[in-house]
Amino acid sequence: MLDYIIRRILFIIPTLLGIMFLNFLLVQFVPGGPVEQMIYQFENGSNLELVGGGGTDAGQQNDQNQSLKNDSKYRGAQGLPEEFIKDLEKQFGFDKSPSQRFFIMIQNYLTFNFGESYFRSISVIDLVLEKMPVSITLGLWSTLIAYLISIPLGIRKAVNDGSSFDTISSGIIIICYSLPGFLFAIILLVFFAGGSYYQIFPMRGLTSDNWSELTNLGKVLDYLWHIFLPVLASTIGSFATLTLLTKNSFVDEIKKQYVITAKAKGLPKNRVLYGHVFRNAMLIIIAGFPGLFIGVFFGGSLIIETIFSLDGLGRLGFEAALTRDYPVMFGTLYFFGLLGLIIGLISDLVYVVVDPRIDFESRNT
Repeated sequence: MLDYIIRRILFIIPTLLGIMFLNFLLVQFVPGGPVEQMIYQFENGSNLELVGGGGTDAGQQNDQNQSLKNDSKYRGAQGLPEEFIKDLEKQFGFDKSPSQRFFIMIQNYLTFNFGESYFRSISVIDLVLEKMPVSITLGLWSTLIAYLISIPLGIRKAVNDGSSFDTISSGIIIICYSLPGFLFAIILLVFFAGGSYYQIFPMRGLTSDNWSELTNLGKVLDYLWHIFLPVLASTIGSFATLTLLTKNSFVDEIKKQYVITAKAKGLPKNRVLYGHVFRNAMLIIIAGFPGLFIGVFFGGSLIIETIFSLDGLGRLGFEAALTRDYPVMFGTLYFFGLLGLIIGLISDLVYVVVDPRIDFESRNT
């Protein structure tokens, strides 16, 4: 088992390199980079202090803009001094070739040096650590609740396959599955967060303004009060998928010959279900855990954090992509990729816990 774990850890390195390379390559073809962003702000007379190069007076530069004709490769840069464009490129590191920028980025990432945000005076690591608790809270609670509800419900549906309970619950689950998470979140806001009807839950944030003044019990209740709607909105889709997956997995196992033989020998129903069927049926459910967690943690948090104004990693990555803040964008991508690979390794180890017959030592990869 130790050899397998070491091999998987070593495979994480080239996998991360591949993820970063593909995304870096795609970014090179996307228009509207940080240089274009600053040119646009300069043309509109905003945030000039962010530009680090040159001490030329703004009015003097505007006079120069009228007289200079610049054949720049950047859209909207005609008329700007060539020295000004070069200063921008140097400030953002675009004075080097793409291959040089990529290797410098990877060299820094190997030492966990993610640089600083282009448009915020803070390092990427500090920014990620600042936003991480919100996303972890949302992802862990949503995944935990989905598993705690879906597995017992899926088992009961499998045991009572074809009954009225199975039919009615399947209809409700299908409705939940077809309802987009963002639409469900908006419905919750409109009806229960003061959108148009009831002001039962808060619209934004994880805690109240007076959270530090509350008692320990009050802090817990205040936290649960704030997190209820975001967790409910992010759980709805994964809950439906996991319930159907659990039911189908158990139904397939119940119909197998070894289960029929165990029942014929007179073994109690619960012993057959939880002593034999459970271990085999849970393998496919465990296999889906990494995808479910990453989907909730990243994809779900991106939408839910934006709708509920939660300041987490999903919203941070979304805003970084819009503003072309490449250090933040690649830093969050690196974090999510590394987290997904580690969770995949943990999922394989849980396989062995559930079914000791699985032996990864005999595998060559």
